[in-house]
Amino acid sequence: MVLASLGAFLTSLDVVVVATALPTLREQLHASLADLEWTVNGYNLAFACLMLTGAALGDRFGRRRMYALGVAVFTLSSLACATADSASALIAARVVQGAGAAVVLPLTLTLISHAFPADRRGAAIGVWGAITGLGVAAGPVLGGVIIQDVSWQWIFWINVPVGVAVAALSMVVLRESRGDRPQLDLVGVALVSAGLLALVWAPVRAPEVGWGDPQVVVALVAGVLLLGAFLGWQRGARHPMLPLRYFRVRGFSAANGTVFFMAFALIGSLFMITQMFQLGLGYDPLQTGLRILVWTAMPMLVAPVAGALSERLGNRPFMVLGMLLQAVGMLWLALAASAGAGYGRVVAPLVVAGVGISLVFPTVANAVVGSVPVADSGVAAGTNNTVREAGGVFGVAVLVAVFAANGGYRTAGSFMDGFRAAEFVAAAAAAVGAGVALLAPGKAQEDAVRSAVREPARG
Repeated sequence: MVLASLGAFLTSLDVVVVATALPTLREQLHASLADLEWTVNGYNLAFACLMLTGAALGDRFGRRRMYALGVAVFTLSSLACATADSASALIAARVVQGAGAAVVLPLTLTLISHAFPADRRGAAIGVWGAITGLGVAAGPVLGGVIIQDVSWQWIFWINVPVGVAVAALSMVVLRESRGDRPQLDLVGVALVSAGLLALVWAPVRAPEVGWGDPQVVVALVAGVLLLGAFLGWQRGARHPMLPLRYFRVRGFSAANGTVFFMAFALIGSLFMITQMFQLGLGYDPLQTGLRILVWTAMPMLVAPVAGALSERLGNRPFMVLGMLLQAVGMLWLALAASAGAGYGRVVAPLVVAGVGISLVFPTVANAVVGSVPVADSGVAAGTNNTVREAGGVFGVAVLVAVFAANGGYRTAGSFMDGFRAAEFVAAAAAAVGAGVALLAPGKAQEDAVRSAVREPARG
């Protein structure tokens, strides 16, 4: 559990720590708004597109081996990020970093699922969520200290010693295991990657050329057609990367729908909020990191409790309440934020939204892996993480497009105008997620599904 959680810690840390550095990257690398967007979304898009491939690689070549390899790729690409001398070079390195993370993260839940029986898995996933939350919580503060007192490059250098240690210890300590998928679905990878890229590229390009421009319209249509072709291919593939039969399980499909909207609101807001503190409220990077802790530290504090209580009360109450709190917090933040506003006006909304995220994060993961046989937990976790990362990719793209249409970087007031509009959209997305969470099964149905799936032999 410790080694798996450290891998999740690394992958989550790099989302948040880069978000804190966005104003610095804009200044020192002369990055445009689109460059900043791709610095975040290049990582998230590779993460989303290759997540299921990462799970399949673990099934075929060995989960221990591929977990260590994924951590190694993540570590080496961190070196490339640290030595990048332009926005384009940084974006390219971030794409490779996302590919490494795509192998690491789904295997973390697989390793934990194999290490714990079903009646203790919720608590173990809660601990996993807490350590992952520590990466989210530490990111803004660590990033603020490094950016302010050293240089932005060191937000990537710090990954190196941790990554080397995790990769080495994983090869020594972990037991090897495999799944039952002997082949990789390369056609599926190509279709889903191209489809997601087209759908994300359209809102990134639209603020510059307009939503009615042919290239934006063609990208949207192509993305929908490619994802439709992907789903059609999955129905007939002998070894599909996304087994569609899982979505006939109510708990699995509801949890994935919920996590999409959670990530849409969360990652999109993260892109905006870290800049809001610096450009709208006038704080430096370290002050930003410390003040944002009331939001980002909540998973570390609340997720273990939510994960443990979900074993007694079921996952649905936490998912619904969490999404509602996220929606309320982001709506409140949109109403309270203004240029030069004091910290006291925004701290309570951030706390409310943070508690909401903390309730959803471990219970969604528990609902997903509890809906399938433990032998399929890697694919299930990969599906859930793919949906989550896709939600984050679209969240950044859509919220940036809303920001650009309603504000900009000209003045603090202009920035806050765009920020408020973006947060209204984030709040609406979280509210939709609460509606989806209501469709999840109750505790009795969860227990029936859990007893029906086969536990692995232990010895």
